[in-house]
Amino acid sequence: MNSIEKITHRLLCLFMVLTSVSSISAAEPLRAGAATANITPLMGVPLDGTIMQIGPAKHVHDELHSRAIVLDDGATKLAIVIVDNTMISGDVLDRAKEMIEQATGIPPSHVTLAATHTHSTPRAVTGLKPNSDEHKAYLVYLSDRIAESVRRAVNHLAPAKVAWGSADDPRHVFNRRWKLKSGIEQANPFGETGETVAMNPKPDRVTEPAGPVDPEVFVLALQHADGRPMALLADYGLHYVGGIPGGTVSADYYGVFADNIQQRLGADRQDPPFVGMMANGTSGDVNNNDITAARVKRKPYEQMNQVADDLAETVQGVYEHLEWRDTVELDAQLELLELGIRKPDAARREWARQTAAPADSKLHLTRPQIYAREALALADYPDRVKIPLQALRIGDLAIGTIPNEVFAETGLAIKAGSVFPKNTFVIELANAYHGYLPSPEQHAGGGYESWDARSSCLEVEAETKIKEKLLELIASLKNGIE
Repeated sequence: MNSIEKITHRLLCLFMVLTSVSSISAAEPLRAGAATANITPLMGVPLDGTIMQIGPAKHVHDELHSRAIVLDDGATKLAIVIVDNTMISGDVLDRAKEMIEQATGIPPSHVTLAATHTHSTPRAVTGLKPNSDEHKAYLVYLSDRIAESVRRAVNHLAPAKVAWGSADDPRHVFNRRWKLKSGIEQANPFGETGETVAMNPKPDRVTEPAGPVDPEVFVLALQHADGRPMALLADYGLHYVGGIPGGTVSADYYGVFADNIQQRLGADRQDPPFVGMMANGTSGDVNNNDITAARVKRKPYEQMNQVADDLAETVQGVYEHLEWRDTVELDAQLELLELGIRKPDAARREWARQTAAPADSKLHLTRPQIYAREALALADYPDRVKIPLQALRIGDLAIGTIPNEVFAETGLAIKAGSVFPKNTFVIELANAYHGYLPSPEQHAGGGYESWDARSSCLEVEAETKIKEKLLELIASLKNGIE
């Protein structure tokens, strides 16, 4: 081979390498799919009242659903599922993820399963009392149907476009924790005084909210290649609204929003059906109750319909100005973070034994009796627990997930600290349930969300550690594209 032939050969090899690299790095057109599966319980299944003492399901106002979207960039698939449920324990969701992986190949690290926190559903947590056959059967059914929603979404995968954006809607978010006036005594259920913060107190007892709210409504939207709406996921930091009669099943404002946004986008009766979704942002200390305003008596369901309609109007405005793209890279990271459990000491255990109601008691429990029961349950908990933290990336959008009822201040701090500025939102109650997550400062003030119970049992420094770890995971996704 002469010198000219050698140069030609080398240039040809270089061209082949560059062409190969280009073909690898070029993102394939996005595909996406969306679907739902009905998860409404049978009558008689215990509702959220297995702890809060509301009682079994007696009527269904609106059906419950597992609402799923799946995205595929040609190399990676992500699934995001929003479930009409109060809270779901990790073993129930892990079973669903195993079935999803077996059926679709999507690994658990790339699947987000999150509860909305409507209080008008079964509380999907294992081991609750009464641990009835109806309750146990529903947990199995729920896992099956969550997996089914993802399988159906995969069946609908088709060329798609994606966009995201946000707007503020402060009309319906109010911090429910308030600082008490100096000199006002506040006792916790254990008979200890000195707390300086109370949940939903009378307005003449307080000075100011104990924390902020996050008014942002974040929108992640999908369209078919021809421009028809495919699915829309909104994220808003508001606890359930309520106004639902006891014993009645309802998806609360989350379900009303899903139906409302479908109508507003002109997506009724499409084939395949449009899927609307509302995830719960960071709302562990936020509700729809402004204690400084005069109380207005509402008809059942009236308030949740109003909230959903207002939010759908805001989201429609965001949707109309979105910039669409048909190629994005997808990525995900999931890590288990080990944390300590605040277990009762000897004095608390003795108080609990003396205070707790008999196991066969049919009477309505007092607040001390409820927390005595919780202390005895916590005594049997492990000393440490591993909780799942997850970060998803869709192009330059980051989604963080936390398995807790997260305070607004934590969500705001994660958004502010994210390496994806203005393109980050957080979904709470995701991939497991591990109770309220007050910061160390919020713990010091006391109040319902900090009282030792199964619903608030992680170590005092848990919020700090979770926040730092989630920001690390989000940053690792950014590093993957630099």
